[in-house]
Amino acid sequence: MLGLSPVRLLIIVVVALIVLGPDKLPQVAKQAGALWHTLRSLQQRVEDEIREVAPDLPRSSDLVRYARSPVTLLNQLADKAKAEVIGDTADAPGEPAPTEFSVDDAAPEVKDPERPPLAWGDPSLN
Repeated sequence: MLGLSPVRLLIIVVVALIVLGPDKLPQVAKQAGALWHTLRSLQQRVEDEIREVAPDLPRSSDLVRYARSPVTLLNQLADKAKAEVIGDTADAPGEPAPTEFSVDDAAPEVKDPERPPLAWGDPSLN
């Protein structure tokens, strides 16, 4: 839940209780909950409409997970590409079976370890 620990939640509640007072806190909490529910339903409606137009897009929860751990996305893409390569060569007789590969295989090779990697706009690229 947004990375909030129980201690931080308790601090937020105590500060809200001090600032708003015990009489207004339940009303503000109810309004905040209603606003949160409205925002979640709006997000779900937008996601459902986008899903109708482009059903192959990942869900927003998947995007959050990929943003937190991009290696997971790369591994899934590598597995999918591997499955497609195996599926394509299964129909072609006489072709060798594809070799195993991983995301690390896609890393560029360093030819000169003394030279740093090239950056965008590097004049030596022209």
